[in-house]
Amino acid sequence: MAGTGIQMQSTRQQILEYLQRHGRGTVKELGELLGLTSTGIRQHLTVLERDGLIDAHEERGRVGRPTLVYSLTDKADSLFPKAYDVLANLLIEEIRSSEGNEKLYEILQNVAGRLAEPFIDRVEGRPLRERVEETALILEGQGCLVDHNEKNGEFFIDEYTCPFPKTAEKDRAVCALHVEFVQILSGGETKLTRSLLRGERACTYRIRERPGKRATAAAAR
Repeated sequence: MAGTGIQMQSTRQQILEYLQRHGRGTVKELGELLGLTSTGIRQHLTVLERDGLIDAHEERGRVGRPTLVYSLTDKADSLFPKAYDVLANLLIEEIRSSEGNEKLYEILQNVAGRLAEPFIDRVEGRPLRERVEETALILEGQGCLVDHNEKNGEFFIDEYTCPFPKTAEKDRAVCALHVEFVQILSGGETKLTRSLLRGERACTYRIRERPGKRATAAAAR
């Protein structure tokens, strides 16, 4: 029974690899590739479609009924190895060696601003508590596992998964980018108080009202 399960997984992997190479595929083409009946291929395609790894659309030829054509989704594309971590590490090393640390951190701050820009409408004009809550939701939407809480007037976001694990292991400068990203979205004074890289259970961002805003709020009372 275990062997059958492994074989089925291997068959689906072959389907994904074929679609990655060719960009598209039909039941007939996949059946010829794998030596399976149309019914057998459709069973595998149904599972892959259910898991969000492939999409299907109809293509009409010159004659006959439309044919279902399958292609990979973005989710499936992410399963194939990428060299993003290597590229990011090389870029950081090159900027540091040619421009120095100060310029590197300036560039990383600018990058954080660009990363945050698409989300600004979701947080702008809201009080700190709501901005922190929305920031946590944005981090979750990027695939991070997070919690948030408030204690003694300060807010905390616990991030249990790093969005740039391999890059951060190689060069912790990328952590500054993420702190700046959280600070821009939350609108508060943000500090990294715990770190996964130090063997702690989460990267924890402590977020406080900015000094000027605290003074304004006190005067208003």
